[in-house]
Amino acid sequence: MGKTTTCANLGIGLAQEGKRVLLVDSDPQGSLTISLGFTEPDKLSFTLATAMSRVVEDQEISPGEGILHHAENVDLVPANIELAGMEVSLINAMSREKVLKQYLEPLKRDYDYILIDCMPSLGMLTINALAAADSVLVPAQPQFLSAKGLEQLLQTVNKVRRQINRNLRIDGILLTMADNRTNYSKEVGTLLRSTYGSKVKVFDTEIPRSVRAAEISAEGKSIYAHDPHGKVSEAYRSLTGEVLKLEKQREKHKSDLSR
Repeated sequence: MGKTTTCANLGIGLAQEGKRVLLVDSDPQGSLTISLGFTEPDKLSFTLATAMSRVVEDQEISPGEGILHHAENVDLVPANIELAGMEVSLINAMSREKVLKQYLEPLKRDYDYILIDCMPSLGMLTINALAAADSVLVPAQPQFLSAKGLEQLLQTVNKVRRQINRNLRIDGILLTMADNRTNYSKEVGTLLRSTYGSKVKVFDTEIPRSVRAAEISAEGKSIYAHDPHGKVSEAYRSLTGEVLKLEKQREKHKSDLSR
């Protein structure tokens, strides 16, 4: 339980606060698509791979084409295994880092938030997501291996910021699957906060480990619908509040600068 669960539940949390939200599945495994109840992604006629292929080939995409609607008031651009082939195709594409950005740009006016669920590896699809994004939220499990991968990801984000997307920022690191009953989990959580806390925001909210949260991917609904009063629902509500607060602070900062 990490990036996909967070993408889905943060997105639905923002929708519950009245925001217009689009979720984008950028992982060929289609985990986000499946977790939102579209259990046979390979049968879908339009996915993110279709959209990106059309951008590469300079073909038209109709407004809203292929976007799926979820009962909890979020929209989804789904993914399936065809996206793995897209990763290879991008190598020879013109402006290959910005294909996803070109697809998402016209959709921005219809949504307050577009959340992209990236694949765990740092390949061409992830670079495309970072090139298209304004900010990055980094889920990290309190394990030493996860902490090592975090360092590599932060370096990649900085590289993309320097070379491709100067506006990219890191919103923060989110500890997921935290089990504060164990000393090990507490120690790694403390280590992450002390190592990165001075450079990058570490969200106050921690997403606790939970069997109930693990069950939801098979149900096609959020943790709020599955276990509305549980500790994981409360944690995602708290994270949603932190994200909205960040946005308010940014807007205030912008208006102060323009005075």
